[in-house]
Amino acid sequence: MLAVKEEAINLIKTLPDNIGWDDIMYELYVKQKIETGLKAIEEGKTISIKEAKKRLLEL
Repeated sequence: MLAVKEEAINLIKTLPDNIGWDDIMYELYVKQKIETGLKAIEEGKTISIKEAKKRLLEL
């Protein structure tokens, strides 16, 4: 896996030249959230949809 800095640079290079700071920050945020979710799946730190619905209904 590439270092985080390299991944960020590669992501930014794929964006249009006229993109703003907010757009860059959003793209980096989304990438980080996806990576976090994939890591949670690999580590078995997820729950089923059925369990999630049950927990929400208990609120």
